[in-house]
Amino acid sequence: MTAYLTDGQSDPTVQPVPPSVVEQVDAADTTLSNPKRAVLALGSNLGNRLETLQGAIDALEDTPGVRVKAVSPVYETEPWGVEPGSQPSYFNAVVVLKTTLPPSSLLERAHAVEEAFHRVREERWGPRTIDVDIVAYADVRSEDPDLTLPHPRAHERAFVLAPWHDVDPDAQLPGHGTVTKLLAAITREGVAPRADLELRLPE
Repeated sequence: MTAYLTDGQSDPTVQPVPPSVVEQVDAADTTLSNPKRAVLALGSNLGNRLETLQGAIDALEDTPGVRVKAVSPVYETEPWGVEPGSQPSYFNAVVVLKTTLPPSSLLERAHAVEEAFHRVREERWGPRTIDVDIVAYADVRSEDPDLTLPHPRAHERAFVLAPWHDVDPDAQLPGHGTVTKLLAAITREGVAPRADLELRLPE
């Protein structure tokens, strides 16, 4: 769960997960039968952004059939698809889960978390208290309009790829290749690590 820089060196700004927490998370896996690995992207640009991200992570951990295995560092990013300066900046992070929920049920839970934090869906690219997107679910590839897997734009978004790379530098995005190569091929402009902020792995 240690974060890495692109050159493979450990990032000293990222606090390692205490061994006791790792043991608790690993022990909790015994409650899951044949769990699948899923990657979720979180973003918030309204209200107390850090508190909201942490609340979403805790809510995911409280979901039966879900265990949060890793939480990325926080990135501050410019809003996507809107005029510069028209919205507050986002705090973004990525979480890695193990889950026995099928993709459709995990999506329902993601939407429930958004609703709990008063996510409003009035306009595309609009500001939001919380956004919870399923980036990848195991090696599943699906064109289902309700849940396209992997996320159809994840491969071009540094605010997804950078934090994902931090927690899993060997990760692959199904159908697109390694996160390392995808990240190297796009700009990180407007996507800045916030070493002064930290999200907790649920205990």
